[in-house]
Amino acid sequence: MDQTRSVPPSFLAWSIFNTVCCCLPLGVVAIVFSSRVNNAVARGDLTAAESDSRTAKIVNIVALVLGVIILSIVIGLKASGAG
Repeated sequence: MDQTRSVPPSFLAWSIFNTVCCCLPLGVVAIVFSSRVNNAVARGDLTAAESDSRTAKIVNIVALVLGVIILSIVIGLKASGAG
């Protein structure tokens, strides 16, 4: 029985963007999991690759949301003169 499964995305570019622009600590965690996706695919472990891909995606979403919230707070404080 031939089971062909597609390679899960690594979200590496998104992880790098989040590291540089949004939330450094979570961005680094996302880069680690993105790299683990590529390593798991290279050794043929698609189950681990899918799990790491999901984790990278979740961490990237959290990093992006936190980055937007923090940026909004900073802009609001600067605009009100409190910052």
